[in-house]
Amino acid sequence: MTVMVSTTAAGEGSEGALLTLEELTQRAGITIRTLRFYTSRGLVPPPIRRGRSGYYSADHVARLELVQELQAHGFTLAAIEKYVAGIPDDATPEDIALARTMLAPWQADLPVEMSHEQLEAKCGRELSPDDVATLNALGVLRLRESGYLVASNQLAIGIRLIELGFPRSVAVAAAQIYAEHGEQMAKELADVVHRELAPLYGDDETEHFREVMERLKPLSVGGLVTAYETAVARAARSPRRAAGS
Repeated sequence: MTVMVSTTAAGEGSEGALLTLEELTQRAGITIRTLRFYTSRGLVPPPIRRGRSGYYSADHVARLELVQELQAHGFTLAAIEKYVAGIPDDATPEDIALARTMLAPWQADLPVEMSHEQLEAKCGRELSPDDVATLNALGVLRLRESGYLVASNQLAIGIRLIELGFPRSVAVAAAQIYAEHGEQMAKELADVVHRELAPLYGDDETEHFREVMERLKPLSVGGLVTAYETAVARAARSPRRAAGS
């Protein structure tokens, strides 16, 4: 249950609905000791103090979810600390969620923030607005107010596609297909997992169940990628016949 901090009890601020320590750890599926360790390493901000009590906002939740996402992808504590340190203190939960969308289990490097000039220097060429839009549709970069968040290990692939004349319209259409089928797969997988696994672990609110789900996530994505690659290879061996043939 979310705690609504009243002006009488805690003072009114921009945090909105706040969580207690116990509510945050229960929601995240971690122990209080783990949360305090994250806080001591600067991965999660200290709680918001209201008198003698501490509360946690949507910003705390977003940063904690980012840390858990990085851990699920196998990044070391040192790499996580370095990455989190690069996120501005005033970043919104939406900004942090954007950083999460740039992560993938097969990435060897974390996404980095670049200005337009830095991006062009990295690419070794000038980039038109249409080029940037194509890279955005391909998922190679995401737009930010101060520049871009770039999946640097995928940048060379995106640039090569642009050099090969890959149209922006196809990138946009492909992104829509990924989103639609990804959402459907996630729903179907969640239904199966909850139906089959929840009874084994009591229910879907236990810490054990949540850990199983976190461990399963990168394997599920990897399985989807493998299935896609297999299907693409099969389709390449059997190209469509020309219309009317």
